[in-house]
Amino acid sequence: MSRSPRNHEKLQFRLGYRFADPDLLDRALTHSSAVSPSKRIENSYQRLEFLGDRVLGLVVADMLYRRYPKANEGELSRTLNTLVRKETCAIIARTLDLGRELNLGESEARTGGAQKEAILGDVTEAVIGAIYLDGGLGKAYEFVERMFEEFLADGQANKADAKTTLQEWAQARGLEPPTYSLEERTGPDHAPEFTIAVSVGNFEKLSAIGPSKKIAEHKAAELFLIKQQVWKETP
Repeated sequence: MSRSPRNHEKLQFRLGYRFADPDLLDRALTHSSAVSPSKRIENSYQRLEFLGDRVLGLVVADMLYRRYPKANEGELSRTLNTLVRKETCAIIARTLDLGRELNLGESEARTGGAQKEAILGDVTEAVIGAIYLDGGLGKAYEFVERMFEEFLADGQANKADAKTTLQEWAQARGLEPPTYSLEERTGPDHAPEFTIAVSVGNFEKLSAIGPSKKIAEHKAAELFLIKQQVWKETP
């Protein structure tokens, strides 16, 4: 399973970062299925994903610490967990069209590996790890800040996880846990949109749209909390 590395010129433009060592980026995009078993540790993205996950956590923690000086440790931790997860990383991968750049084995490619949320989440973390190794923490920080800004600005960063809050709200009132149902899926495979409805007891069902089921569920829960005046609407 030998293959020649690619420079990924157009991807580097989308990333906003040019690699001094393009082989690092190519490795960050190489799934283990595209590498012979004896070379998977050194030639696939597994180790870069491990590193990138830690860099991502550090950078987002620093961003939250600086941006929300009045938030306590619990609020910061909940927000960190909301932002630093595979679903968010997969959204970023789709934004950057990383799936098209992936190096996959034939079997993984046939089964739609380029669109699998787990793989897309992993490869985003691997790219972060590659940028860190190639350009240092400052360049990795710039990339993460740029890509995660919209999630911080979405009003989620200064709140607890909406789904958790809604479940606790329902439980406190003796209601069954909220249920989430998919109403519609639209858009192309690389940029899908999901409409999710949340139902709680006899309350009005509310729907929201998001680029993944998880994000849409979160937004639907947030709408419900705002309607019931548990949360205030973000200006």
